[in-house]
Amino acid sequence: MTEIEQALAAFADFMWGPQLVFLLVGGGLFFTFHSRLAHFKYLKHSFDLLRGRYSADGGKGEVAGDISHFRALATALAGTIGVGNITGVAVAITVGGPGAVFWMWVTALVGISTKFYTASLAIMYRGYDDAGKLQGGPMYVIREGLGKRWLPLAYLFAVAGMFGTLPVFQVNQLVQITRDAVAIPAGIVSADSHFTFDLIMGIVLSIFLFAVAVGKVKRVSAVAGSMVPAMVLFYFLITGYLLLSHITELPAMLALIVTDAFSGEAVSGGVLGAVILIGVQRGVFSNEAGLGTESLAHGAAKTNEPAREGLVAMVGPIIDTLLVCTCTALAILVTGVWEGDAIGVTLTSQAYDQMFPGLGSYLMLIMVFVLSTTTVLTYSYYGGKCMAFIFGTRAERYYLGIYMALITVGAVASLDAVISLFDGAYATMAIPTMLSTFVLAPKVREVAKDYFRRLDAGEFKHELQASDSTSEKRAET
Repeated sequence: MTEIEQALAAFADFMWGPQLVFLLVGGGLFFTFHSRLAHFKYLKHSFDLLRGRYSADGGKGEVAGDISHFRALATALAGTIGVGNITGVAVAITVGGPGAVFWMWVTALVGISTKFYTASLAIMYRGYDDAGKLQGGPMYVIREGLGKRWLPLAYLFAVAGMFGTLPVFQVNQLVQITRDAVAIPAGIVSADSHFTFDLIMGIVLSIFLFAVAVGKVKRVSAVAGSMVPAMVLFYFLITGYLLLSHITELPAMLALIVTDAFSGEAVSGGVLGAVILIGVQRGVFSNEAGLGTESLAHGAAKTNEPAREGLVAMVGPIIDTLLVCTCTALAILVTGVWEGDAIGVTLTSQAYDQMFPGLGSYLMLIMVFVLSTTTVLTYSYYGGKCMAFIFGTRAERYYLGIYMALITVGAVASLDAVISLFDGAYATMAIPTMLSTFVLAPKVREVAKDYFRRLDAGEFKHELQASDSTSEKRAET
């Protein structure tokens, strides 16, 4: 296993060089200025779209797609708001120090523009699969928007997507916190001997998740639409209580995040570049801006207006990184557990256990279970679509079987190997996504400018729904 871990680590280190940081952060800055900040002016409109206050067809009659704006975002958030928001932040602080959180914020801010562009393209350039069904995603954007000469780039994304969306990380962390919070205290297993427990839990999880995943995007989006908002609210409540209890430490910790971001003193060796690199890595791992996965979810939305889906998608990094990840980071910092030896989800669990003695680990267990399972379900949809693009829609069923079997692998794999696999595959996914978005960026600006002009002129007022409380049901029917 040592040789495999070393190979994966070398692959991840190579892919996540400074050039990719420049591609993602620099690309996000490019999209921000290329758009002239236009989409930021319509943030309120984004939430109106999420509430279902505008009809799906944009006044154009028949509408393509399978799910509403809300469920498209919920599905995308189910993939992004996962264990990475709990474990990824802990890894960033452990390895890069508090300053890494600042660079996660920067990644999220520029990621807002990136998601606006990539999600808009997912609607602009939807394509048909071999079964004649309309699909969205970076591979279809490349094929339909750039032509056959660019197809190798589309296949590169699809291959990387099949590996980058494997469930091993989420399951690995779920098994770890279940072991720490329940199995070890109960004497079921010991800290040094737990392989059998991990294996059994992996098998049980694979059976449970398979039962939901066979329903494809509509069932996955339905589960995500109900579970993710509830868990995010629950997380805000318990974290809000923790932070209020440590309100006097908050200013100092916020200041530490900013000062350490430019000094790198808290990271081993005091290398500033390492702090930036780690922060960007974990930020992208958290909100997935520039990776293209969000295009797979938003490409299934019921809408004829590309700019609308871009506006909905840009809410993702705000909720995912600027809110949820910040809550996790501050909880770890104000409780002081970050200065200990724990890593991953165990570190976050210690922070909440300090605030809620005897309950913190169980609260984290609930959070990790819900978020990891919804992420695994969403990733199974993403990976299946990548598989179908290469081998045809019939291959999806085989991918799903392999995917669920790999849940068991994730339960017993080492954390180092898992993180390296994700880092390497994620970096590879970013290359075709960002390159194609650069080339097609003028098309997005043109479509967005036209939509904002019509919106400001009041052309969509007739679409406003009479009742916000029933709009989501109306959109789904």
